This record gives sequence, C-alpha cells and structure tokens, in this order.
Amino acid sequence: MEPEEQEESVHCSVLPAEILHYLAPRSGGLYVDGTLGLGGHTEAILRHSAPDGRVIAFEWDEDAIARSRVRLQPFGDRLTIVRRNFAEIGAGLAELGVEQVDGILIDIGLSSLQLDLGGRGFSFRHDEPLDMRMDTRREVTAASLLATCTEEELADIFFYYGDEKQARPIAREIVRSRFPEKIISSGQLAVVVAKAIPRRFHPEKIHVATKVFQALRIAVNGELENLARILDDAPSLLRSGARFCVISFHSLEDRLVKRKFREQGDMEILTSKPVMPTAAEIATNYRARSARLRVAARK
Repeated sequence: MEPEEQEESVHCSVLPAEILHYLAPRSGGLYVDGTLGLGGHTEAILRHSAPDGRVIAFEWDEDAIARSRVRLQPFGDRLTIVRRNFAEIGAGLAELGVEQVDGILIDIGLSSLQLDLGGRGFSFRHDEPLDMRMDTRREVTAASLLATCTEEELADIFFYYGDEKQARPIAREIVRSRFPEKIISSGQLAVVVAKAIPRRFHPEKIHVATKVFQALRIAVNGELENLARILDDAPSLLRSGARFCVISFHSLEDRLVKRKFREQGDMEILTSKPVMPTAAEIATNYRARSARLRVAARK
C-alpha cells in the first residue's frame, strides 16, 4: 500500500504503459479489472481494446463506483461494473455467465479518492472518523478494532501488517488511552501513536503513524486474505495465454504474489523481478514509487 503523503494530489493510475504492455488488450477480448477505483486502468484497457473489447470491473467502494461510472460512461455496454471485492471475481463472473477471460488486473493500492476525499480515516492529514472500510457494508471498523482488541492483538496487527518495530509500545499506549475516551478519529490516533514512540525513533521520511494506519486498513478489510484467494482462483479463470497482472505496494503483498506464482504449475512467470515505476513516472506521481508489478500467464 502506498505510504502516506503530506501533499494533496490528483489520482494517477500507476504503471499504465507497463500494464498495457503485459495485459496486451485487443479488440474482441474480455478483461477483468479487479480494482476499478477511479477507472484509470479500466479506461486505458477499453481504449486499447477498441472497438469491441470488453471489461468487467470489480469494486467494493460505492463512492469509487459512482465516480468511475461518470468517467467511463462513453464506453457504454463495453463496461460492466460489479460491486464485489476482487477476491470474489470467480463468483461475480459466474453470475454473469462468464467462465474464462483474456486477462485480469488487480491494483492493491489505495486511490487518491480514499486518501484525500474519502472521509473514512484512511489519512491522518484530516481529522476524520476512524472507519477505514473500503466497503461500508462490512461491520468491523478501525475504531472498533482499537476499542476491542487486546494489547497483544493490536501489537500483532501493527507488527505483521505494518512492519512497525514499535508495535508493542504503540499498542500499550492505545490501550491506556482508550479509557475513558475512545479513539474514534484519525487525528486522535495519530496523536496517540506519536506520543507512544520516543522522538528519536520517529522516521525522517514518513509520518510516525504511517505504518499503524496501513496495518489497521489491512486488518479491517482482510486485504491479505483477499489477495491470497484471488491468487489461488485466477488460473482457472484465465484462457490459455491470458495474463494475470498484480500491482502491489507492500512487501507482504509482493512476497505473497511471488510465492503463489512460483507454486502454480499452470502459470508461466513473465516477470522474473517486479516491474518498477520509472523515474519519470515517480516525478509526476510520487505515490507510484512503492508500486511493484508481477505478471504471469496461463499455460
């Protein structure tokens, strides 16, 4: 996932040229964008598969769907949007009567909509309700996790999902601070995290609470479990020769993708190392700097 930034920015889809190169969309093809977001990758695929290539796009963020519908309206019935997480691509395709497709893309990063405009506490730049649900139909929020998890459970979340070396003192401070006043806003949490870590251990390049926010988001949305599920399911959903492109932003995700690709005998790895953004792309879209693309093709 993308590290938190200090500046506002407009949304730019990462690795756009590389995605088109590896996915190789063509007219008549049927493709899945498992993470529609604000529609950047979907639009590129539709344009490069004209005149009659199709995209089935999956997205569980209702706000993102509403915004992308407006952007992608000119493509008409070449686009189908399904409100499901990418872990449910198999079930979603089955409901549409589709057995296999010509390519699948998933981009596991946050969009600028969620960071800058979401109002759900993904960012600590604004004091927002500590929600962090990508899909507001889910029950567990970041605030409810902070209110109910034990100190040990919180420390495990921060350490394993955020690689936060100060996980234990942060968890201890959260448990101490949540009574009598619950931690219910992103601003509150950022202050508590900063208080828990001695100043000499504050990172220089990112906000001290970055990894805690990242870890909570992963836990709230079951992101690693969802990724593992689609990695297992994707081969059977692809026609022979079809590509599966996965963009990740976190070492945990990238390692999972790398391991799963190696274990699957019916997939041919096309990227021996992850494809990284160019310096030129990072200069125009700083959030792209952590992106890693791995690609495999169905044999």
